[in-house]
Order: sequence, then structure tokens, then C-alpha cells
Amino acid sequence: MGLDRLFSNIAGYMDQYLVLPVLFRLHWMAWDDLAFDWCLICVYGMFAVLVTYAVCLPLEAWRPVERWPDNKAVWVDVFYTFLNRVGVTPIVTFVLFYQVQTWSTGLLVEHGFIPPTLDSLVPGLFGHPLITFLVYALILDCADYWRHRLSHSFRWWYALHALHHAQTQMSFWSDDRNHLLDDVISFFWFFAIGLLIGIPPLQFPLLLMAMKFIESLSHANIRASFGPLEWVFVSPRFHRFHHGLRAAGRHSCNYASVFPVWDIIFRTADFRDEYLPTGDARAPAALVSGSYLAQQATGLKLFWQALGKSWASLGIGRAAS
Repeated sequence: MGLDRLFSNIAGYMDQYLVLPVLFRLHWMAWDDLAFDWCLICVYGMFAVLVTYAVCLPLEAWRPVERWPDNKAVWVDVFYTFLNRVGVTPIVTFVLFYQVQTWSTGLLVEHGFIPPTLDSLVPGLFGHPLITFLVYALILDCADYWRHRLSHSFRWWYALHALHHAQTQMSFWSDDRNHLLDDVISFFWFFAIGLLIGIPPLQFPLLLMAMKFIESLSHANIRASFGPLEWVFVSPRFHRFHHGLRAAGRHSCNYASVFPVWDIIFRTADFRDEYLPTGDARAPAALVSGSYLAQQATGLKLFWQALGKSWASLGIGRAAS
């Protein structure tokens, strides 16, 4: 039995015995056609977490950059990972993307316009799903490079992103350690790109999951680079330099998540063979080692403070007074 068949069987069981009874009780059976796909995405998400754990945990035990006497701070990152890979986030991503794409496509077709897809724009890709998948990944990663770089460029945005950089015990669990508002911005950023290039609804969350594996590996507490392949894929050493104490903040480097080619093209790559301590020296203690709720509340407070300063610098506050 192939993995796809196994995952489909597990998703079918979840759909029949867990999801559909809940939808029936809540009188939400209008969503029953999508229920199986929700379950399938959750199964793929759990599989992605298990694969990441199986690959990264032995590597971190084998060649860690740092050894910590207490890894309590890492457990909060574990919660972030399950929330973003298996919990609410992938389900909402699929449902919203599916609904908006269906609505927008129907509206455009009704007015005589057939939305372009990557296959229609580049006919040579038709019938080559793996190449098409790779092209989608390259486009999404380029978009993510600029989202990430901009999040370091604006004071209010970095106030949210600082939660990700505050971790002084960075591990493969740290990739999903983000403020909820930062995740919302990222979601709509990817959402718009996905609609523009016509990514099929079911492929959209799967693309993000595949890219997330490389991102998790790049955050791992591993003393390792990829050698010549470091010019192809972001390595733990390459991305750790981005999280290093000297690089954190608004003047950072190595912004790419999967393919370092974007850092190379836009002159933000730094391939120095150094393994810096991670964290942001300016981050409050609650952002570094607080609970999930404490981190979210502190990030929101910093965001409002930074937004107020940005408004003041534009003279908005003075004009209002």
C-alpha cells in the first residue's frame, strides 16, 4: 500500500467517525464535501511533523551547536509547530483558499475571462507535475524572501517578528514560533501569490508543508552546512547566521527560507562559516521564555508601541491633537 493510499484511508476514517458527526451536530453539513480534504491535509501535516522529528532530532543529538541544561523554552515552540502544521492553521488555509479561488474563478469566467494558470502560461509544464511543483515552490519562496526582508525593514512589523528572533535555544521546532498577527500577514501574502499564479487548492497547503520541512531543518540546532549544496538549499549554518545576535533586527542577512538564490541575487547572502548564538538582545524576557499567551500578549504590546512611534514620526499623532 502506497503512502497516498494509507493517508487517504486514515483521512477517510477521521472524516467518517470524527469530523462528519461534529458537522452534523453543529448543523454545518454544507461543509461535508470539503471534510475529507481537511482530514487529508491534517494527516499530511502530522506526517510532515513526524518526518521532521525523525530527521532533525538525531542530527541535533549528534552535532549540536549548543547544549542546554534546561530546554523548557523549546516546549513552547513544540506547541507552535502542532498548531501551525496539524491544528487550525492548515485547515483555515485550505478552506479560505478553496472558497476564494472558487468564487473568484467563477466570477471571472462569468464575465468571459478564463484566469491563467502556470500550466497555461508555460505550456511545457503541462504533464510534468514535479517540475510544476518546483516552479510553484520557487515563486512562493521568492515572495517569502521579500515578505521576510520587509518584516525586518519596518519597526511595527519587526515588533511582531521579534518573537521569532527572541528564541535563544533555537531548534527545529522554532520555525513556527511566530506571533499570530505575523502569521496572518504571511497567510494573506502567500494567499495572494497563490491565487495570482493559479495554484490548485489542495496543492497550496501541501506546497507550504514541503517548504516547511527545509525551513525546520534550517532552524535545527545542528553544526552542519550542505557544502556545495548550500548554494541550492538553505542550510542550518546559513540560516543560523540570520538568527545570530549580531544579525538580528533591521539590518540582517540570509532572508531566504528554502532557496538561497534570492539572497545571492539581491546581495543579502552571507556564507561565513560561523555559528553565532541566537536571540535578540533587546527582546523582553516574556518574549524569550514566556508561555504562548505571554509571548502573544507581549508581541501585541510591542506592536502597538512601534505603530504609535511610526505614526508619531509621520506627524499623525500631532495632527490629531
